[in-house]
Amino acid sequence: MEVSNNIMAEGLPNDAKGAVLMPSDSLPEGSVQVRGYDFNRGINYEALLQSYLTTGFQATHFGQAAKEINNMIEAKLASPGGCTIFLGYTSNLISSGVRETIRYLVEHRMVDILVTTAGGIEEDLIKCLAPTYLGDFSLKGADLRPRGINRIGNLLVPNNNYCLFEDWVTPILDQMVLEQDTEGTKWTPSKMIARLGKEINHPDSVYYWAYKNNIPVFSPALTDGSLGDMLYFHSYKNPGLKLDIVEDIRKLNSQVIFAKKTGMIILGGGLIKHHICNANLMRNGADYAVFVNTAQEFDGSDAGARPDEAVSWGKIRMEAKPVKIYADASLVFPLLVAQTFAQKQADFPAKKQEQD
Repeated sequence: MEVSNNIMAEGLPNDAKGAVLMPSDSLPEGSVQVRGYDFNRGINYEALLQSYLTTGFQATHFGQAAKEINNMIEAKLASPGGCTIFLGYTSNLISSGVRETIRYLVEHRMVDILVTTAGGIEEDLIKCLAPTYLGDFSLKGADLRPRGINRIGNLLVPNNNYCLFEDWVTPILDQMVLEQDTEGTKWTPSKMIARLGKEINHPDSVYYWAYKNNIPVFSPALTDGSLGDMLYFHSYKNPGLKLDIVEDIRKLNSQVIFAKKTGMIILGGGLIKHHICNANLMRNGADYAVFVNTAQEFDGSDAGARPDEAVSWGKIRMEAKPVKIYADASLVFPLLVAQTFAQKQADFPAKKQEQD
């Protein structure tokens, strides 16, 4: 009986090649080889982070995101208004130490427009009045509630912090009502945030520097947090304050429409992600985009949507090379800034000094 070259007489496979491995096609010329960092070179954090690009998995996405952000920066610095950079972030990141990274970018005028939630505003201001503390994810709410302590993941915020915030913000709200009634001031969420940044007058604050550097901050859900609670109670003590969200969306969309190029850096999902992406729909899509979040797309939510979904809506341009990193922004974003903005700090205009 004739026996195949790849099958022994006993009927067993002769080798893997013949039994299960199909012949390989040649990979395209210039294909990148997988290679990680060799610690025999010593500890070189710059080289370590650069090696992420060829490491694979989310490390490679990190490397691609650093390149995309550097492309934004290059376009921004190429000419005045060369690229308008949006930075969006959820409130938990201001509660965390990522706040200091965001403040750095705003302090040195490296980004142009901020979008965040109510918590992303109030937590920054509250930290200027009293600290947030480290705790643990396992601390039980039923034990913390009687002690007047609130848990944000593994962070702890005493109720007293919010009492201090109320004492601080109420006179400002009173003054805003007075200016509205006597001077005809028309308040919007972005104008209110700028006013709060001016009033906090603290160099640790993101919104202090946003006010100093004339960087607009948009928060269409400004009532969804402690700040909303303060507005609610204030509406009974001194009613009449009005915030115009239509003026803000006109201001935001107009800045996008007239931008030469736009870049989006979005940390987290939900409202902040969609608000930035939808604004860029007005110009047929952003030129650059980096998303950092842990959400998945299987439920159809915008939070978990990959950048390609935004391309289908015209929120990111078809020729763009957007990147999504599936990771916790508290791990990733400071490292991204270290590989991008921080290396180019000297190229940005000097930060503005005290105005008053």
